[in-house]
Amino acid sequence: MSGEEVRHGVKLSSLDQEVFPDAGVTKRELLDYLEAASERMLPELRDRLLTVLRVLRGQGPFMQKNLPKYTPDWVERVSVWAETSKRDVSYALCNDLRTLIWFGNQRAIEYHTSLYRGGPEHGPTHLILDLDPPEDGPFSLAVGAAKLVREALRNDGLDGAVKTSGAKGAHVFVPLAPGQSTEDIAAATRAVAARAERIDPALGTTEFVRERREGKVFLDSTRAGGATVISVYSPRHRPGVPVSFPVAWADLDGVKPADFTVHTAPALLDGGDPWTAEMPEPFVLPEDLVAEGHTIPIARVVAMHEGKRRARAARESG
Repeated sequence: MSGEEVRHGVKLSSLDQEVFPDAGVTKRELLDYLEAASERMLPELRDRLLTVLRVLRGQGPFMQKNLPKYTPDWVERVSVWAETSKRDVSYALCNDLRTLIWFGNQRAIEYHTSLYRGGPEHGPTHLILDLDPPEDGPFSLAVGAAKLVREALRNDGLDGAVKTSGAKGAHVFVPLAPGQSTEDIAAATRAVAARAERIDPALGTTEFVRERREGKVFLDSTRAGGATVISVYSPRHRPGVPVSFPVAWADLDGVKPADFTVHTAPALLDGGDPWTAEMPEPFVLPEDLVAEGHTIPIARVVAMHEGKRRARAARESG
């Protein structure tokens, strides 16, 4: 088979090479997957700032926000001022199959998006909990934590859809009605995590510092505001190239992340879209949830201040 061809107006190359060491997947197979999943992926990627993880031959993986100078003119993009680096960043908007195929040919393995569509003034479209089990913990821990989160949500009249992260954890997405402030959504995310922790503190923890989690699942509420999240159906940079895949709540106990790969996922879609099928109608966040969240400090900020305090104490004692 030839190593070059053209798909959707994109000239492809090195199609028979493995996309990264131990992937077990060639670039051709990656592109086949992106094309097969595009009808489900593109609606989720649409108008969201895109950050990709790429793997070039002979190099380690790297995250790319800023589009390279050789990007074709037809790739849609948005320029955003980055306060940390004090420069404009040119983000891609992956709004069509041609763009998705171009990224695949660039060895873009993972597709991470902003939580909002268009500008940040529109606010996040979902409240998101990232459930991160300990390094050697089984996926069943993430499943248990997802159920905790769902119980906490349902206690306040909310619900969501769940997907594997494609790595070792899971994500719960709660769709939101437009017009709610980013700060209130972030606060409600912290409150949901805290309420889930209270239901079963032996299973879930909101402790940001990894060393203090005591083998529990981290109920990560920091997917808020300007954060990014791995898009549903995105491949991951892992052996076998698993994908972040939606799972019905009723089926969650019977799956593991390795069930969903670029090889197996297309057949599982079977003409439908389990992500939209499982997603409830958008919610307005309850006032009590938002109010509680505003009393909970941001975990990352607390950890940062704690780290500075420890460093200062170490200097003073030394």
